[in-house]
Amino acid sequence: MAMLALFATRLSSLRERFNVLTLVAVAIALAGAWRIVPAGESGAPDLLQQQLDAGEFGPALQTARQSGDAAERDARLVRVAAAQAKGGERRAAISTLATVSDDRTRNSALQATTEPAPQPGARGGVQADFTSLINLITETVSKNSWDENGGPGKIEPFRNGVYVDASGVLKRTLSTEKSPELVATRLAALKGADNTNARRASPLRKVSLARLEKYVQLALAAGQQPSADMLNMAGLEKIKYVMVYPETGDLVLAGPAGDWRTDEEGRRVSRKTGRPVLQLDDLVTVLRYLNASPNGTFGCSIDPTAEGLARTKQFAEASSATPLKPGQRPVWLKKLRDQMGLQSISIDGIDARTRVAQVLIEADYRMKLVGMGLEAGAVGVPSYLELIDVPRGSSPPPLDVLRWWFTLKYDAVRATPDHNIFEIRGSGVQVLSENELLTQLGQQVHTGKSSAANQEFAQRFTEHFGAMAEKYPVYADLQNIFDLALVSALITTEHLGDRIGWHMTCFRDGSQYQVALGDAPQSVETIINHRVVNQKQIIVGVSGGVQVAPWSLVKGEHIQTDSYGKLDAQRKNAAATDKVPAEAWWWD
Repeated sequence: MAMLALFATRLSSLRERFNVLTLVAVAIALAGAWRIVPAGESGAPDLLQQQLDAGEFGPALQTARQSGDAAERDARLVRVAAAQAKGGERRAAISTLATVSDDRTRNSALQATTEPAPQPGARGGVQADFTSLINLITETVSKNSWDENGGPGKIEPFRNGVYVDASGVLKRTLSTEKSPELVATRLAALKGADNTNARRASPLRKVSLARLEKYVQLALAAGQQPSADMLNMAGLEKIKYVMVYPETGDLVLAGPAGDWRTDEEGRRVSRKTGRPVLQLDDLVTVLRYLNASPNGTFGCSIDPTAEGLARTKQFAEASSATPLKPGQRPVWLKKLRDQMGLQSISIDGIDARTRVAQVLIEADYRMKLVGMGLEAGAVGVPSYLELIDVPRGSSPPPLDVLRWWFTLKYDAVRATPDHNIFEIRGSGVQVLSENELLTQLGQQVHTGKSSAANQEFAQRFTEHFGAMAEKYPVYADLQNIFDLALVSALITTEHLGDRIGWHMTCFRDGSQYQVALGDAPQSVETIINHRVVNQKQIIVGVSGGVQVAPWSLVKGEHIQTDSYGKLDAQRKNAAATDKVPAEAWWWD
């Protein structure tokens, strides 16, 4: 017992000596980390650095935020984020950088913090690997049922209203069969994924471009994709106002918004109206191009080849000598189109692989189908062939070539005297027309004139554009792109980014935000049709395209001043209040 008591006493003594040594070691360590500097000594202690050296990031953040000067506060926050990233806490570092007020400072710090850049060609960094997914499905599910193995099944990446095949030929996507079970499953999945805030209907949703870019950039820095709310611009269906708030650093797009779904052609459309919602990719594509190319324009053109026109002209002249017999029309019409061959597609200004380019081409192509009577128009929009009136005894030309193209048309852009809010009025879209002469070699010669029937078709399409956009969502998609072009030109011309301290560090940089890219369209099936009037063959071909030139609409007298105060009141009511969280990029 005595021996046990002696052992216990010595053990207690050792424990006390160990505790003292431990305290001494801690004190020595603290002395090394926290150098005590006598008051008045030059080189005052950097408390922030001491906290960072000790790994005390919480206190360091508090210290960094205490500075009253914005530039100094940003610099301190960057130091904290750098220390967090070095310590392996990248998410914490990104969270810290989210509080940096200057977007250029935040961008530089994020580039130093972000992981290596992803491979090009993907939206925001990561391309959807359709090839691997398709290979997995075709190798796993009923191998012999797929077309590449001789079966009836076909699998492709998800398309919009048109797609481009391996030869660069653009074709329409037609839905021939709808499975109620698949539709119900898709709608249920969409409903389950609803974000009840962004998908809630709103007569006037406000989206801050500066905040949206900030949180897209932070998501990419964290190795994540932008959310569905971001990609679909919080459900905005149309831009009605552009609002400037220098006091809060916000540049706001405002308009009606609501829940969206994916339609049969792959578009994101409003559940309530069926109208396409604005796409972030489209905004970035248009804003990036027009910001880099002041006074630049973009668009597309669909044109028959000279060789095809020459062949068609000869075929038409030869076949006009013999009237068609009943039942011969389908075969004859196929031969006529074969003579013309494929029509060439050209894209100007923007990347031909973007969704913007695809929408321009599809809208132009389908407008020409309506004009040629190959796709039904809305009420009040007959085809050009239906509008032709040939007086008896007159001989129409065997081949007429028309030009139709879309351009911008707004009733007005109204603004307050201080240009802190702009209102966009009008449909934004019009169709113009022109008749062209055709030489024997198939060369088209611009006349600068339009026949009565040609002009009437263009006018009717313009007047009933709302009905056409409701019937065919691609035209509303085109309208959205025209709105984005007008807004982008306005941002550039009015220096709106400079006024709020927004420098588009992410949206303007193709290495950071990468829009989704598809295949570039190169050609499309020919658009030509005919009509028999007074036993005379009228054969009509068509060319043209889309021209987006917004600059003249945002300068000088084209911007009308609202002196009644209505717009200013709208801007004040739409401002982000204290109830809007700092991390929110949209609000109602």
